[in-house]
Amino acid sequence: MSTTTEQVTGWWATAISDISPGVIRLHGYPVEQLIGRLSFADTIWLMLRGEVPSPGQSALFEAALVSGVDHGPQAPSIAAARMAATCGVGLNTAVATGVGLLGDVHGGAGQECMAVLADIRGRTTADPAGAEPAGTDPAGTDPAGTEPTEAGLAGAVSDVVSGVLDGYRGAKRYFPGFGHRFHPRDPRRDPLVRAVEDAVRDGVVEGAYLRIGLEIERQLAPVPMNVDGATAIVYSELGFAPELGRGLFVLSRAVGVLAHAWEEHGEGRRIKGPIPPPLLPAYRGPEPRDLPADRH
Repeated sequence: MSTTTEQVTGWWATAISDISPGVIRLHGYPVEQLIGRLSFADTIWLMLRGEVPSPGQSALFEAALVSGVDHGPQAPSIAAARMAATCGVGLNTAVATGVGLLGDVHGGAGQECMAVLADIRGRTTADPAGAEPAGTDPAGTDPAGTEPTEAGLAGAVSDVVSGVLDGYRGAKRYFPGFGHRFHPRDPRRDPLVRAVEDAVRDGVVEGAYLRIGLEIERQLAPVPMNVDGATAIVYSELGFAPELGRGLFVLSRAVGVLAHAWEEHGEGRRIKGPIPPPLLPAYRGPEPRDLPADRH
């Protein structure tokens, strides 16, 4: 069976980039028109969404990307990249080492939180429990009695959030995006939440995910929202799928990983382990012993 040219060229068919000699177009836009006119954040948006973001969308998106750039060498992704940089590997391998550690536990909470927010949003909009039937509760329905009002939706969100949190408590699971092992209150939470509030006020985003996130925080008090929860709200409000949450965090954290790997490379140390040489990991194995004499 012969293979046609169309079958070969269609093997990696893409709607993202159009490349030919002398031509580079990204979602139809010539790259020479993008250079100097779009920010890097705008270009990420274009590549993932196919369109250029509005100024309001761009500002909110960039705020979230900036917030996750770095968390110091105590973060495993940063520490691993720094250690790799002392082992004679290339800078790209050091960066890949750090980024490769961003999994479900370290780096995955934002994506998981986005999935929870989407689930709650879906349940409260599809079946807004707590909104009274038309005509029975003016506080819970719109004037025409056809759509649940803010008060009705707020009650629905509160009920669904309560049920979701009960499920996490019953399973003894950490709720993603809330609490922090290092910060009593994550310093990135407030500016991100304010940015979303401003975007809601300006009509850039709807605000449904913000309401859900704040209700979760209210019911989890005194456990505050962390950067994963705040960026989950931002990315959800901007319409990104939950599955992209970790990828966006990887793009953000890769900047810090690169910076730390480069700094460590410049210090010239070789084979830098996880703790200083005078210290050794605690040993908890058997006492010193000899191999039996009859063992050949």
